Amino acid sequence: MTSIETPLTGRVVPEPAAAAGAGLEKAAAALRAHVRDVQDFPQPGVVFKDITPLLATPAAFGAVLDALAATARRLGATVVAGIEARGFLLAAPVADRIGAGIVPIRKQGKLPGPTVTESYTLEYGTAVLEMHADAVGAGDRVLIIDDVLATGGTAAAAANLVRHSGAEVLGLAVLMELTFLAGRSQIPSLEVTTLLAI
Repeated sequence: MTSIETPLTGRVVPEPAAAAGAGLEKAAAALRAHVRDVQDFPQPGVVFKDITPLLATPAAFGAVLDALAATARRLGATVVAGIEARGFLLAAPVADRIGAGIVPIRKQGKLPGPTVTESYTLEYGTAVLEMHADAVGAGDRVLIIDDVLATGGTAAAAANLVRHSGAEVLGLAVLMELTFLAGRSQIPSLEVTTLLAI
C-alpha cells in the first residue's frame, strides 16, 4: 500500500490501493499519448522514445510525476538519484514532492571533485557513469529514476555506484520499459517499477 502526505499536518497516511492503481493507469495513458518514436536516432536501427511532448504537457507530466512520487513514498526513499540526462527531469521534481535529496548520476567528466565511476554497455555502444564520492552513504535509501529501461546496462551501473558508496538501493523507477531488450536480466536484484511496458 502506498501512502500520501497530508498538506496541512504533514502526516503520512496510507493511500488506498485503488488510488495507487488509478495513478499508474493515468500515467500509462499520459505516456501512450505523449511519447513519440524517432526512427534511427541516435544511430541507424535505434528507435528513440522522445519524451519532449510529455514534458510540454503539464497535466500529462504531472500524472507521471505523481506515479513516480507514489513509488518513492511506498519504498521509503530518502534520496532520489537521476540518471543523465532525461532522468534529471524526472528525479528532481519527484525528490521535491517527497521531501528527499537528489543525486545526479552523470556521464564521465561532468562532475567536479572526487567521483566514483562505473562503465557499462548500452544498446549502441559503451559509456561511463560517475557520481560524487560523498553523494550518498550508509543509511541513505535511494530510488534510481530514469526515462527508459532498455538493455539494463545503465541501470546496473547506476545501482553499482550507489551500492559502492554504502547506500541502500531500493529500486529503479522508469517511465517506459522496452521489454524486448530484456533489461531486467541485467538487474535481477532490483525492484523495477515501470509506468508503461513496451
